[in-house]
Amino acid sequence: MFYNRSKLTASLYAMMSISFWGVSFVSTKAVLGKLDPYSLLVIRFGIGALFLLLLLLLQRHRLQISIKYVPHLMVLGILGVFVHQVLQATALLTINASAAGWLISFSPVFTVILSVLFLHEKMSLTKAVGMALAITGVLIISTTRSGQSFQFDMNIGFFLMVLSTLNWAIYSVLLKSLKIPYPPLVVTFYMCLLGLVLTTPFIIRNKGWENLSLLNHSEWAHLLFLGVFVSGIAYWYWGKALGVLEASKVSMFLYLEPIATLIAAVLLLKEKVLLISVAGGIIIIIGVIIVNGQLLPMVFNFFKKKRL
Repeated sequence: MFYNRSKLTASLYAMMSISFWGVSFVSTKAVLGKLDPYSLLVIRFGIGALFLLLLLLLQRHRLQISIKYVPHLMVLGILGVFVHQVLQATALLTINASAAGWLISFSPVFTVILSVLFLHEKMSLTKAVGMALAITGVLIISTTRSGQSFQFDMNIGFFLMVLSTLNWAIYSVLLKSLKIPYPPLVVTFYMCLLGLVLTTPFIIRNKGWENLSLLNHSEWAHLLFLGVFVSGIAYWYWGKALGVLEASKVSMFLYLEPIATLIAAVLLLKEKVLLISVAGGIIIIIGVIIVNGQLLPMVFNFFKKKRL
């Protein structure tokens, strides 16, 4: 009973993380008009690190960590925070938020590929079909934009977003396999702090602080959301979820991310929803479900409930 309750709690943590990350594309897109990607990330990581530090002090967690695990934290921070966020923020300069949300659901496919390459799992025909479907969905989304023709600068944005999904798959597998013996809140704080340290030289080079005065109240609200809920709470809750559930199970919640992004993009950015883009996103999700071997059980359970 306790185990089931802990699994339910972990699932709620994962769902909240995904919801925050889904909306993050919209908040990032809303601020990129005034700030360059690196300046945005410095402010975001700074707010996130300060928020997490306050939480650590309130919960009386020890900040001291063994030097043995410093390389682990550096690898996770560089991949999961610095590289991941730089890729996504740069991609959002040329693609809209809703497209980014659909593409990020492609991440579980890379998780399967990594498992085949490094964990020696078998590639079945079913997985191959699912991957082909998911890739087809990505191509549909990446070549569609309000009826316009295929453009090279758009390719760069879509390529960077897909690359970020590969990076996230690597991060999730590492976070689970490294087994750092510290609370998720402590791990998240140091990862966010590392992201701040790595991006600070860029805001100095670009003099990004000069544009902070141009931000209005709405854009500052987006930055606070990105710092507190996305860089802070979402990463913290994702680590807590991975502490209970398998990485492959947690990655299933990525199916919900494009839905959160789509709703937020329509409501906050007034983005137009193209039916062909939605179709491409649905194809990605169906393909990912097939890859992870979840389609047949889902269909079976559906008809079983119908009979009952």
